[in-house]
Order: sequence, then structure tokens, then C-alpha cells
Amino acid sequence: MAVLPPIPRTSMNLSFETDSGKSCWEARMDLRIGCSGFPVARTRYFRELRVAELQSTFYQLPQNKTAKRWREESPSNFEFVVKAWQAVTHPLSSPTWHRVKKPPSKSRAKYGMLRPTRQNLDAWSATLAVCRLLRAEICVVQSPPQFSCTASNIRNMTRFFREINRDALVVAWEPRGDWNDKPEQIRRVCEKLELVHAVDPLRWTAAKRDSLAYFRLHGIGGKEVKYSYKYTDEDLSRLSEVISALMESAVQRAYVMFNNITMFNDAIRFRDLTSAE
Repeated sequence: MAVLPPIPRTSMNLSFETDSGKSCWEARMDLRIGCSGFPVARTRYFRELRVAELQSTFYQLPQNKTAKRWREESPSNFEFVVKAWQAVTHPLSSPTWHRVKKPPSKSRAKYGMLRPTRQNLDAWSATLAVCRLLRAEICVVQSPPQFSCTASNIRNMTRFFREINRDALVVAWEPRGDWNDKPEQIRRVCEKLELVHAVDPLRWTAAKRDSLAYFRLHGIGGKEVKYSYKYTDEDLSRLSEVISALMESAVQRAYVMFNNITMFNDAIRFRDLTSAE
């Protein structure tokens, strides 16, 4: 197991003053900043950041021995977040399957769209096994744009999430497509199924507040993503204001995961900005 000098997690403070000007209490929030994937060599990444959201698990789950090696080669205090295998969410007609060498060959029509099929339930069990090997606390489930906000889809995902074994995992759900125009529906689903609403905070507001917040930043511009975007100092200052406001609503831990072409540098810049505040 790699041994590196400990890097404390970023924390932010918020003090409130009485009319006399004396501080009456101080709130602290655990802020965890990282990237979606490893945009630089892992040894370099480990020196700078303490959490990463694995993107490779979305396309194809690693073998157990590979997941074990990732855990053994990382610092003991490093945190992995796992993005759920696309077999659970994306039908095999989705273009995201094009980069997979060996997609499922049997019962192809029964994968994806968060349906409670045996194929999807097995795909979740395989995802959960990887989470356990990596000692992940959070699994991100990203539904595709074609998974629209319909009564049928809500029924399917309700049955799916009620049938799976979460094994104490926090599930952060990132809906796409027309869901983003219906925050009240997102809130209801998240409350009913005990999901954290994963959202890009510079585009939308989380529909449901929990003690844990999970943000995925995909660049500014475009319909939902613009991976080529590089965040400006003004963008990061605005993001810092969003994070600071969370402390007033009892959020205790917040994840900020950059997912753009300059994600590593942007994550470092945001870490340094929030550490200085």
C-alpha cells in the first residue's frame, strides 16, 4: 500500500455573530474535492487529492483482482467513489456502449433504464462487489437522457431501488434529460427512495438537501455538459459561495467532483481557494 504524507481534507468554517459582535457558534463542513477519473498519473493524483470518482466502472467493471490492486496501491486514507456500471442504467442501444469491447450478449433488451429485471439486479450486485473491494461509501448512478420523467420510469426505478442490496452505500443519483426541468419530481423520488440528488451546482440547485451533498461539474455551456470548458476564477468563487451557503442548511459533508478537460488543475485551484478561506 502506498504511503504518502497525510493531506487533511479541506474544511470550511462559518461563524455567526450576536448583536454584540461576539461569535456564538461555528459550523464546519467536510469538503472533499476530486475528479471524475484519474486525469493524471495516479501517483501524482494521490499526492494532491484524496478522493476520485471512478469513471471506468461505468463502462466496464474491473475484475476483482484489479479492484483489490487499486485499493492496495492507493493511500489508506484515499477514498474511491464508484460510478455504477452502465448495464444498470443505459440500454445497449446507448452510444456509451460503443467503447466496450464485450458488452452483454444475452438478453440484451433487459439491460438498463433502472428496470427491476434480473439482468439489472445482477449488474447492480456486480457493482456493489466492486464498491466493497474499494471500500467505497458512495455509488453514483447516472440515468441517461432517454430515461425521462414518466410514471413508468418512476415505477421501475422505485421497484429497482427497493429490491437491491445497498449494503449501507450512499447512492447519489444524477438524472439527465427532462428531469432537470422538474425539480419537485426529483425531490419526491429522492425522498421516497433515499437518494442523494447529484447535480452540477453551477447549472441547477439540488432538489433535496441532505447532510451529504454531491456535486459533479461538467463545464459551463452546452445543454447539459461542456467537457472542454476551463473554469475561471470567477466561476470557482461562485462555486465557493454555493458551498458556503450549504453550511447554513446543515450539510455536513460535500463532494465537488470536476469532470471537464482541465479537471485536475481546476480541482487543485478550487482546493487552494477553499483552503485559504
